[in-house]
Amino acid sequence: MSENVTLDGLAVPLRALRLLAVDFSHLPAPDVRMSPVFPAQLELSFHSGLPDFEVWREALGISPDAVVYREQSDGRTRVLKASSDFAGAELELTGYSDVCAPEPVGGTA
Repeated sequence: MSENVTLDGLAVPLRALRLLAVDFSHLPAPDVRMSPVFPAQLELSFHSGLPDFEVWREALGISPDAVVYREQSDGRTRVLKASSDFAGAELELTGYSDVCAPEPVGGTA
């Protein structure tokens, strides 16, 4: 990592974002993140459930087998992650969703 990354140093993910905005403008808007720490990476995250993640995954042609599942926050949040190359950028999709609480055994307490 260079200490003095300029905006031009983020040209690859910025170009990828521009192409995504043109080619996939009809899809749900993600949270977008770029950083000079990882100047070739573009992160798209979805905090409103997993359907938006899935729409983007399918549109980008990322295989379901490439999706990694995990849980965080003591099992209260499920997280899906998938990565792909897009327009020279390392594109990372992340979807977040609440884990449904299990029904109590024997009905309500």
